[in-house]
Amino acid sequence: MGMNKNTVLAWATLIMVLVGIGLIALGAFRYNEVAGYGFAAVGIGFFAIAWVFNALKGRV
Repeated sequence: MGMNKNTVLAWATLIMVLVGIGLIALGAFRYNEVAGYGFAAVGIGFFAIAWVFNALKGRV
């Protein structure tokens, strides 16, 4: 399977969205203290980076 730049960015976007969902879920359901806010913030950051990767598809 040949992977070009767009395919790599698509897989990176998917992986980062999954990790972001996992981090937000950890912050929401596992940690009830201040650490939960940190996990959720990092998860939102993963969503932002995944959004940038998705925007770069076809332009790189």
